[in-house]
Amino acid sequence: MASTRRTFLRTASAVYTLGPASAALAQSGAGEVRLGFIGSGVRGKQLIDEFAAVPGARGLAVADLYDGCRQRAQEQLGDAIWTGRDYRALLDKKEIDAVVIATPDHWHEKITLDALSAGKHVYIEKPMTWSIAEGPRLIAAAKASGKVLQVGSQAKTSALTAKAREIVASGALGKVNMIRMANHRNSAEGAWQYPVPPDASEKTIDWPGWQGRTRKKAFDPAVVFQWRRFWEYSGGVAADLFVHQFTQMHEIMGVRAPLSAVSQGVLSKWKDGRTVPDVMNSLLEYPEGFLVDVYVNQANGQQPRGIFIYGDEGTLLVTFNRLELTPERKSGNAQEYGSLNFPKKLREEYLARFAGEARPARPEAREIPVERGQSHNWYFIDSIRNNKPSRENAEEGHFAAAAAHLCNLAYRHRTRASWNPDTAKVKL
Repeated sequence: MASTRRTFLRTASAVYTLGPASAALAQSGAGEVRLGFIGSGVRGKQLIDEFAAVPGARGLAVADLYDGCRQRAQEQLGDAIWTGRDYRALLDKKEIDAVVIATPDHWHEKITLDALSAGKHVYIEKPMTWSIAEGPRLIAAAKASGKVLQVGSQAKTSALTAKAREIVASGALGKVNMIRMANHRNSAEGAWQYPVPPDASEKTIDWPGWQGRTRKKAFDPAVVFQWRRFWEYSGGVAADLFVHQFTQMHEIMGVRAPLSAVSQGVLSKWKDGRTVPDVMNSLLEYPEGFLVDVYVNQANGQQPRGIFIYGDEGTLLVTFNRLELTPERKSGNAQEYGSLNFPKKLREEYLARFAGEARPARPEAREIPVERGQSHNWYFIDSIRNNKPSRENAEEGHFAAAAAHLCNLAYRHRTRASWNPDTAKVKL
């Protein structure tokens, strides 16, 4: 639907909610995509279920370093699937067409490069990278492979995001000057203090394999199941939670990457040995002329996740299931405050010139349904079966992750972090 700023503003404030799924979005390709899952922890378990619901996809194999995760995967997919600890044995299987990678961040680059080298299509959970330097290497490998690489940031392909992009492109917000992105949570689960299985031990977990190339430490099962608490294996709140919103915001705004970031963070509540902050706030500059204020608060749950896009003509709120558009209320021409320094007679004469003006009222909100689209997972299978480009490619994954990494660098070095997106060179 073609849209203009005038038509959006004429409809006043609007709230967009998700309607039923479209029957028109059907799978058209032939052939089954046979999947291998590398990493089947909390997110990996969800991905197994999500891909099982996609027509044309079938899970054949699961690799995980914890025996319990492989047992649970068999409960999901059946005892006939192959399971093992070594992901390389899974990559050797000729019958596997594509892999779904949901490991801790410090393993993302290595496994993705190995999978592309083995001729597999790759679905890699966000963040695509553990560091900025890894991004260009993965971009180059994906291009050279000729395979589909799709990053797993689900809002990237949602119908809600597409509608928000349409609204911004229409000019309904005028000139966007600032974006605020918030994420609140206040629970042990929200702070990644996931329960440790009672059978977790060096017998049931390949601890050396789990650590990979990181600094060797004594076995600690809590690290295996709560790895997001530590810099060695993750990027903390920025890489886990900022990235979701960077990906969606980049898509909505049609932008590539920020120029710089400054950050502050504190460890406010979850003093459990973690090395990452639980409250973090970053401010980024984008070359398109707007600022982005993004934060996570793991010690307060009052405000849900949302993106506020502010323009000089209106504001757009993007949440999980709705869009809310609020045009700016135009001020009248009479300046009652600004004329307070006039002598009484002159002020009365000045205000009398505007006596007939109606004071602009804020428009009423109204709801507009948005047709629900296909899942992010569906697009990965569709790209493989129908030879289509990835809907979240390596370059897009790199820039979303790099924005989060830039925030972390600014925080950890206590300085302004800037970079050149074309060379990935960082200046601190």
